[in-house]
Amino acid sequence: MPTTSFKLNNGREIPSVGLGTWQSAPGEVANAVKYAIKDAGYRHIDGAFCYENEKEVGEGVKASGVPRSEIFLTSKLWCTYHTKVEAGLDETLAELGTDYLDLFLIHWPVPMNPNGHKRFPKKADGSMDTINDRPIEDTWRDMEKLVDSGKVKSIGVSNFSIANMKKILAICRIKPVVNQVESHAYLSQRELKKFCEENGVLLQAYSPLGSTDSPILKDEELLAIANKHNVSVGTVLISYQNNRGVIVLPKSVTPARIAANAQLIDLTPEEINTIETMEDRGKRLRIVFPDWASTIF
Repeated sequence: MPTTSFKLNNGREIPSVGLGTWQSAPGEVANAVKYAIKDAGYRHIDGAFCYENEKEVGEGVKASGVPRSEIFLTSKLWCTYHTKVEAGLDETLAELGTDYLDLFLIHWPVPMNPNGHKRFPKKADGSMDTINDRPIEDTWRDMEKLVDSGKVKSIGVSNFSIANMKKILAICRIKPVVNQVESHAYLSQRELKKFCEENGVLLQAYSPLGSTDSPILKDEELLAIANKHNVSVGTVLISYQNNRGVIVLPKSVTPARIAANAQLIDLTPEEINTIETMEDRGKRLRIVFPDWASTIF
C-alpha cells in the first residue's frame, strides 16, 4: 500500500503528499489550498516567501475550516534573509496568519544582499547580488534557534548538494529533517537520496511531473506503465516518489488535478527501477537551474 506519512528524524510525522504552491498565480492560490484541504483531503501545504502568495495560502488554510493543528505547513527562508533569519520567518508567519510553522527550510544555499531588492537584488552589471561573507553554517545555527523559540517545529534545507549537506551535518545541533530538491523521472537524485537517507534525512521532490512543456509526460516508457495500471502518467510519477520513500509535492490549482495528484498506486520493483534509471538511458533533464545557483549542482 502507498505510504500516507513518513516519520522525520525528530519523531514528527509528515504527510507523504503535499500541495506545492510555486508559480501559482495570485487569485488562484487561496481556492486551490482550500479545495485541497477541504475536499481532496490534503494535510500538507508547501509554500515559500519567494512565491509571493503566502497571504493567499494562509487564507486558503483558514477557509478550509480544518484546524491549523491538523495541517502540516511548510515555508522557506529566502536568500536575502540569510543574515536575518528570524525576521524572515516573522514576515512569513504574518503573511500566513499563523504563529508557527511545521517545517522551515533554507530555500537555496545562496546568500544574497539583504539591503537590496527583497527577492532578487542585482549588481550594477545586472548579475544577482550574492554575498560571500555569510557561511551557510551560520545561517543553519540561526535556523536552530527558531526551533528553540517554538516558532518552528522542524527545520530543513532545499536545493542542497551533498557537499552543502556535509557542511550542515558537520556542525548541526539540530539535524535537517528534509532536503527538498527537484526530482522526477529524468532527475532521480539517486546519489543525493542515498546520502540523505544514510544520514537520517528524507528527500522531498518538487516538480515531480517535470514542467508543462517537458517531454516527461509523453515518455513512451512511462505511458506503458500508466496504461498497464490504467492511470495517468502523472499518477505514475507521483506514486514512484512515494513508493521509493520520497515526500512528493505536486503543484496544481485545478480541482480535478489536485484530487488526482493525491491518488497513489503501488508500482512493481521493476517499474520503479525502470523510472529510476531513465537518466542512464540518456533521459536527463534539470528544469530549475537559475544562473546564480550554477555553483551548487
